[in-house]
Parts: sequence; structure tokens; C-alpha cells
Amino acid sequence: MNYEIIVVGGGHAGCEAALAAARKNHKTLLVTGNIQNIADMPCNPSIGGPAKGIIVREIDALGGEMGKNADKATLQIKLLNTKKGPAVQALRAQADKVIYPQEMLKTLQNTKNLTILESMVEHLIVEDEKVKGVILEDETKITSQAVILTTGTYLKGMILVGDQKKSGGPHGEKPSKYLSEDLEKLGFHLLRLKTGTPQRIDKNTIDYSKTTIEQGDKEPHTFSFERIKYYDVNNQIDCHLIYTTEETHRIIKENLEKSSMYGGHVEGVGPRYCPSIEDKVVRFADKERHQLFLEPESKEESGEYSNTIYLQGFSTSMPYDIQEKMVHSLPGLEKAKILKYAYAIEYDAIDAKDLKQSLETKIIENLYTAGQINGTSGYEEAAGQGLIAGINASLKLENKDPLILKRNEAYIGVLIDDLITKGIKDPYRMLTSRAEYRLLLRNDNADIRLRKYGHQVGLVSEEDYQKYTKKLENIESLYKLLQKNKITPTKEVNDYLEIIPTAQLKDGITLYDLLKRPEINMHIIEHFIEIPYDYEVKEQVEINIRYEGYIKKALHEAEKMLALENKKIPKDIDYDKIPNLASEAREKLNNIKPTSLGQASRISGVNPADISILIVYLRKWENNV
Repeated sequence: MNYEIIVVGGGHAGCEAALAAARKNHKTLLVTGNIQNIADMPCNPSIGGPAKGIIVREIDALGGEMGKNADKATLQIKLLNTKKGPAVQALRAQADKVIYPQEMLKTLQNTKNLTILESMVEHLIVEDEKVKGVILEDETKITSQAVILTTGTYLKGMILVGDQKKSGGPHGEKPSKYLSEDLEKLGFHLLRLKTGTPQRIDKNTIDYSKTTIEQGDKEPHTFSFERIKYYDVNNQIDCHLIYTTEETHRIIKENLEKSSMYGGHVEGVGPRYCPSIEDKVVRFADKERHQLFLEPESKEESGEYSNTIYLQGFSTSMPYDIQEKMVHSLPGLEKAKILKYAYAIEYDAIDAKDLKQSLETKIIENLYTAGQINGTSGYEEAAGQGLIAGINASLKLENKDPLILKRNEAYIGVLIDDLITKGIKDPYRMLTSRAEYRLLLRNDNADIRLRKYGHQVGLVSEEDYQKYTKKLENIESLYKLLQKNKITPTKEVNDYLEIIPTAQLKDGITLYDLLKRPEINMHIIEHFIEIPYDYEVKEQVEINIRYEGYIKKALHEAEKMLALENKKIPKDIDYDKIPNLASEAREKLNNIKPTSLGQASRISGVNPADISILIVYLRKWENNV
């Protein structure tokens, strides 16, 4: 068998990679251990969250599938941080754990050029430092021009509960045993990482009178810019909030040595920003309680997840008997029935510093990696990488330059740049604070930032692109409308402004300048003039006008950064020949081999003095070439 592109793994990264490659008319094979686990959500049944929700919007803007699929599976959705500025606002949805994978599988099965094969890949075929295909567990050889590894937690996966260790994937499936060894032999640096998941509770055994209800927003939201609403805004499924108790903390402290982590059974490094409950109790000993959320997993009347509640924030690797005591110490869960116990899982990942910005590996040509194999955590981070890997593997086959998103263009750009430049010590989670240009990378403007790239690479249809260009035209027209129309200090106008309240007028003012006032929004502007545009256009204009000064400052900073990004570093430069470089900088530069001064400046251990030396050396280099 021969394919152009083989994608290994059917998780969120693998789905996006396979769809991107196939939609770009490349004969694509998706190999997965279990077709029924495609696009599975083995941990939290949610999509989005701070920063993560913006990644989903970016995936949609580029022509990916996660946003559309999340909309089809929405149980409840919220726009987070609405009391804060637009830079930190993001969507988060509870997704149906049954519908989400079903809909993604349908999409995959109905995509031209895409074949799904249920099997395990155990070896890579590599010749002359180029990947040529894969070898399956039954020794079948399948050749290809490119391979994308999206193996999730299956590389030597190991389930941990208490002092027990068992080889397996998230649902007890067999892991990939030999691919890790292949990668190591090829020269990749492997890391051992850990993640975990909490208990699932029978919803009929919970006393909800002891919980606080958490409802979805009353305004409709969608991740996708198609804006097709599949859920009933007035009939969303509730989540519930509870807190740990003194008894919970006592049980954990008295049994710490029984957990896999504190009992010395864990090799891998766990996620810093999503720690287990025992880790929270130890690390934050001053906290009297920790919040937990009871989240529904499915609205389906029948099926594996019809009665299950996900106990968010209660991840643990304690033995089952201790987990029983811990759960029963929680308010409302005194008589709760545990349907599935919590566990930790260890797996192998590669050092992402072995990757190029395109997500092609530096060691083996035409081999790409995406998702947890690169050291990330989270469905959204995985899907974003998968999309970029699928696009770039396709572009390479087409002899075109790769799509490299800059840090001022997308959270996906920040994510990939952080991974390949800084590497990781623990599973990487995207946070708003990681993006220095977060005011430019907002939930509302993902299409304005990225739609053009999705169209250029062939994943955004001409029809959708025309809708996007019409939106840009309407935004520009609304700017002009607000600049052209002026109000004067009449009694009627000032009486209305006093009600808001905001300062009354002494002179005439354009509606554009009036909107700069913090008390004024587009709804108030519509008191003075009819605005014939939809919500998205009005939202975009309002944010850009109200935060105009801050946005200009961010754009100016981004321009300075781009000047360094545009200063390319030759591939064959020998850092050992550059005098006066600090030894740590020399080592890091030789190891990572940055493609630009901008990337070099972000490497840990390379300081401004080293960059100045490098700039002078590059000038001399250019003069001698």
C-alpha cells in the first residue's frame, strides 16, 4: 500500500492533520488503534477555556474542524472573563462525550482522499534520514512521502493507581511499545511525562441541594465563524460547583504515601497547571479548600456516559479504597457511586526542540509530530498542532513554503514557538499570560487574523472567504459612519448622557470619539444613529476604537519583534566560530539552530549581549558572502 501522507493516531491532533492533508487533495491514511476512540475525550468533557478557546477559534479560521464539531456537541457554553478586557475573554463549552467523537468520525469517513485503518504502528521506515512509511504490528509495510505522528499518551503508556502499574492507554487499550525505541535509535531525545484524570460519578447519587448551580450564558455563542447554533440557549445542561472540606484534606494527608506520585512510583513529570488533588493539598497547604466542578459528560439517554458526571479538579492516583473516602467527604457526594476511578498515566514524548517551526523534525526529513508527543496537554493545543502539521506536510509535498504563524498572529504561533524554542519540562498548557501580544490575539478577531491564511492554503472555501472580505468591508464602512456623524450639546443629548452616566458635552463630538469613553458602548451609540451591520461587525469596531491606544502600542511592539523575525540566520552558521559568545548561549544556539534573530532572542540562556554579538557577526557574514 502507498499513500502520500500517513497520520499515526486518531486523537484531536490526528483528526485535524488527516483532514487538512486530505482536503488539500493528498491521498491520506489515518492509522488508529481503535476507530471507536477517534476524537475521544478521555479526560475533561469540555472544549475551550482561557486562551484554549481562542485556539479553537483560530483552528476554525484556518479551515480546521474542531470548532464546528464542538458546536455540534455543545451541552453548555460560556464566554469567560466578561468582566475583564477582551484580551482575556474566551469561550468554554461542555461537550457531549458521545456526540463529539461520533460527529468527527462521520466527518472523517465522508472526506475524500482519506482512508481510516484500525491497527497499531510499531516502526517507522527510514532511509537516508528520510521517512518512507510505517510498519504495522502485523509487519505490514505501508509507504508514504510523509508521516505525521500524533500518538497522544500511547507511547509506552502506563496506567498508575496507588502502587499498581499497568501497561495501557486511557481506556486500557494496548500502548505503542516499540515506536519510542525507534525514535530513540533515530536520535530523538525522549521525555517521560504524566497526566491524570478524576473520577466519574453516577449523577443519580449526588445531592445537588448542597451544590451551587453553574449555568450557561443566555446569549448564543459558537466557536465556528459559520455561526450555526445546534443547541437550545434556554435549555442548556447545568454544571455544579462544590469545594473540598477539612475531612477531604485530612484523608489525603494521612494517605499521601499511598498515591503513585508520593509513593515514588511515578517517573514522569506531571502538568504544573493541572495538578492532582493531593499535589494541590501539599503545594497549597495554606488553602482551606479547593473548588471542584460537577460536569455532565453526555445528554444521550442511553450509552456509556448517559449518567456520568466528571469531577473536575479531583484528579488523583490514590488507591480505589482511598478514593472512595475522598469522594464521600465532599458536599453532596456523601453517598455518591463512583462509576470510574481516577488514575494517572505516564507516556513518552519527544523534546520539541528537535522540531522545526513547521513541526517537521530536524532529525528525519518529512516526519512531523503534533500533540502530546510534543509535550503539550489539552485537546485544543493538540488540534492546533495537528492542523499545522497537516498543512505543512501537504505544502512540502507541493514544493511550497510552510505556514509559520508568528507570535503576534496567533496563539497557535505562540504555542509552537514556545515548544521548539524553549522546550518543556512538564506538559505544556496554553495560558493567556504566555502571549505577549494577547490584546491582538483576541477571541473576536481570529478570523480577521487568520482567514486569509486558511484561504491561501486551500482549506477555506471561496464562499467563506467572500463572507470574510465582506465583513472587512462592513467594518471599514462602520468606522467611516462613526467618524462622519457628529452629535452636538443639545439639551436632549446631554440629558441622555447624564442618565448613562457620562460627562455631558460642551462641544460637538463624533460618534467615533464618543465611543472611546469607557462608559459608552455600541448599544448607546445606536441611540443616536441606526447601524445596519451585524453583531460581529459592531463588536469588532467597538473593541478597536475603545482600546485604540493600547492596540497601537501592541502593534508597535510587534513591529519591533518582526524586524528581528525577518532577520534570518543562515542554516550553515557555525556558532563555535563566533567569538565572545557566552558558552551557554553557544551551546543552546548549536542545539536549537534558530532560523531568525527573533527566535534566537527567545532561547533561554541567550541574553541580549549574545544577540548583539550575533547581529555584528551576521553583518560581517553577509558582507563576505
